Amino acid sequence: MPRLFVGARVSVSTASALAGAAETLQRRTATAGIDVRWVAPVNYHVTLKFLGWTRDELVPALRDALGEVVVGMTRFSFKTARLGGFPSLEKASVIWAGVDPGEPLGELARRIEAISTPLGFPSETRTFHPHVTLGRVRQTRPVKDAVLPLAEQMFGDTRVDSISLFESETKSSGSVYTELVKFSFKSASNAAETMPERQTRALDLSAPASPEDTDDGWPRGQNPDR
Repeated sequence: MPRLFVGARVSVSTASALAGAAETLQRRTATAGIDVRWVAPVNYHVTLKFLGWTRDELVPALRDALGEVVVGMTRFSFKTARLGGFPSLEKASVIWAGVDPGEPLGELARRIEAISTPLGFPSETRTFHPHVTLGRVRQTRPVKDAVLPLAEQMFGDTRVDSISLFESETKSSGSVYTELVKFSFKSASNAAETMPERQTRALDLSAPASPEDTDDGWPRGQNPDR
């Protein structure tokens, strides 16, 4: 079964700025003896919904539903700024960059949540805290001294005009994300003219198996210490 999530890539300029910060963090954490598995800049993204292990027969209905999510959405931007650690800088398992949780991004996440639950995916009980994961600490460690000197940086804006369904594979070198389908925003009128007839019906299946952690390493049922 593929391990899936829905997300939005950050802009090239934002990814470049984040990569520069991550390079500095890599030197600082290495000096402090903190072992971190860093995310490749090409994989920087904001997770909108972690789906987890998904049965193959559910994917067509999921694709249909995500195609409907983007109808009526208009292009918007979000800012990426600040660095932090989850669950805290004193005891971190993830090093992240913050994302402005503006209303358009929140609305998009709510739409995705609304279509995924009827398909059998677990409901998200946590408050939506968008972020970009930069690295995962192999053993929980304090990272305050390494992160704080860089914590208040601004990394730029990302213009969002689409979402993507990604497959996540864990390899020895780290997580690899493959974009399976891209869904571009479209007006309701354009969607009526161009959207093909639904070929798959919604499936009433039991919830797909999911690991305790999301793909970004944020344990389910907890909120990040922002």
